[in-house]
Amino acid sequence: MEIAQQIEFNSGCVARYGRSAVACGVLAFLAACGGGGGSTDVAAGSSDTPAVQAQKTPTKAEASRFLGQATLGPNEAEITKLSGMTYGAWIDEQMAKPQTLHRLYINQATADLASVGQQISATNFFDSWWSQALGSDDQLRQRATFALSEIMVISFTDATLRNQTRGVASYYDMLAAKSFGNFRDLLEGVALHPMMGIYLSWLKNEKEDPKTGRVPDLNFAREITQLFAVGEYKLNVDGSNQMGSDGRPAPAYTSKDLEGLSQVFTGYSWYAGPQQTDRTNRRYFGQDANLERDWRPMQPYNNYTTNTDFHSISEKKFWGTTIPVQTKSDNEGDFKIALDTVFNNPSVGPFIAKQLIQRMVTSNPSPAYVGRVATVFNDNGKGVRGDLAAVWKAVLLDTEARTVSTSPSFGKVREPVVRLANMLRAFNAKSISSRYTGIGNTDDPATRLNQTPMFAPTVFNFFRPGYVPTSKAITDAGLVVPELQITHDVSVAGYMNYIRAWVQLDKNRDIQHDYSTEVGLADKPAELVDRLNLLLFAGGMPDTVKTQLTTAVASRVIPMPVYASTTATGGAAGAKLADEGGSFTVPAMTMVRYGAATSFVTKTVSGMAACTNEFFGSDPLPGVGKACYLVAAAPVAAASAASPAASAPPPVATNQAAIDAAKLDRVYLGVYLSMASPDYLVQK
Repeated sequence: MEIAQQIEFNSGCVARYGRSAVACGVLAFLAACGGGGGSTDVAAGSSDTPAVQAQKTPTKAEASRFLGQATLGPNEAEITKLSGMTYGAWIDEQMAKPQTLHRLYINQATADLASVGQQISATNFFDSWWSQALGSDDQLRQRATFALSEIMVISFTDATLRNQTRGVASYYDMLAAKSFGNFRDLLEGVALHPMMGIYLSWLKNEKEDPKTGRVPDLNFAREITQLFAVGEYKLNVDGSNQMGSDGRPAPAYTSKDLEGLSQVFTGYSWYAGPQQTDRTNRRYFGQDANLERDWRPMQPYNNYTTNTDFHSISEKKFWGTTIPVQTKSDNEGDFKIALDTVFNNPSVGPFIAKQLIQRMVTSNPSPAYVGRVATVFNDNGKGVRGDLAAVWKAVLLDTEARTVSTSPSFGKVREPVVRLANMLRAFNAKSISSRYTGIGNTDDPATRLNQTPMFAPTVFNFFRPGYVPTSKAITDAGLVVPELQITHDVSVAGYMNYIRAWVQLDKNRDIQHDYSTEVGLADKPAELVDRLNLLLFAGGMPDTVKTQLTTAVASRVIPMPVYASTTATGGAAGAKLADEGGSFTVPAMTMVRYGAATSFVTKTVSGMAACTNEFFGSDPLPGVGKACYLVAAAPVAAASAASPAASAPPPVATNQAAIDAAKLDRVYLGVYLSMASPDYLVQK
């Protein structure tokens, strides 16, 4: 497929080849941003509460837009389904769907590879991730879990986790299992997972020792505070910073708070077994491994056996909470007090609310939007704090989420992994082997996506939620564009080359997408573009882009069919008989086509006939000069049949392969240029 045509998009940029297409999309987003503080424009009459929005039945375009926020990408089946039910019913149905465990996929892969003398690796988890991203029907859970994995980060980039494939898979399973539960339970699941214990070095964390000068590791205490729950500064309910007496943002914690928390996070290590006596010194330090320790929660080694006194019994202070000096260590009691204190910090609601909105809907939500979601976090209406099911509904059903905003600051750059998932889901990608192999690690910016699930470079994720590009317009507007932190010249070129390869079908790949519907529309460029508009743009493709894309697709010429000659006179099938307005003569019962380009009507003709609209009964292509072409002579015996054409199969063109290739090329071009359009790159 050659993609060298030049198309000007409405942003004023030129999408040519690929690299500049994405660059133009990024620049369009930057240039369009004006007015700080996030989007506040809401269409008249659209200020419905989530409860009201939940009862609405969307149009297909509205359904596609919603699915673009709530899933890893819409497809025709899910659009049709959602457009026949309410938003609320769809969310409730999604939350009730059973979870599929990545750990089970890894267990099977482990057994399969062991049978041929091989071992699992991170690639097997990536295969499992794509199997659920593309093949599972619990899409809200898939998108929610991906969002949480970018907040409560662990990563295969860690040297130890690189060899803990099943453990990392089970961490992701834990996020999925708790994604619709209570945030307090999610915090505990994160804190006690052994992969988090390894990643933030609190597994085997020991109490302070004044004799040696040893102090507990601060790593997990700092990150559960700063990144997972509270944030760096004290927040108002609308997500704005509380200001200190010095006029600066008030810090959310002090070094003393972290020191107190770090003392709590001591004395936990690997799962040893169901009995307290299983928790020995050797197992604390990693020996005599229990076979399930990579996925079961860490356990407190509360001096149940000899030489396992690792938990601090000193006084611990944090955020006004004091755990007094103890005569006997109480890991579990201290841990509960610490997590309850973190969970009940008033900044947690707005901190988490804003990040979930950023991951799903818009990078710059208005303070009012953040405040509404944070209020639901603080109280779901039934006196429950931290109800994530209610929070997700508040995020997705807020009036700002459900209104197609005209504010240039509303929306978010689609992150690369989501773009690929969108495309593959839109065209119903399936795995031949059912294992979804072949995508693997997509982290190379020069040749792939510069992003891979569970492969963030640091605990700060692929990008920071408050990232501001080096753009005066963005800075002056007070806006953030997190996803641009992983966007640069090399990644732009790499993405477009990689996505172009995926746009094209490859019989050697395990994952195959299905363009059959699109190919069926290839000879109707406007209808093909309309379909791409629904699947990829949620009906939001600007008219100028639609016209330009239609023109580009139509410029790919589909050859006129050529048929083998079966006429009595020996004339070649496909030969021109007359131009429009002329006349021609053929033997009895001869099939003749009238039209131009790819639009024709066919009629069985005997003797002399006129090459006109009137004779053929319609105008197959108004405003364009047409002609009549020989198709084939009908068998003589057919003349006496009641309906000779009805039972006979249509003739097959001798150049059908070239016709099919040209149609597929039109689809390739349409999909590729859609994926490069600035109006696709920015989710609105």
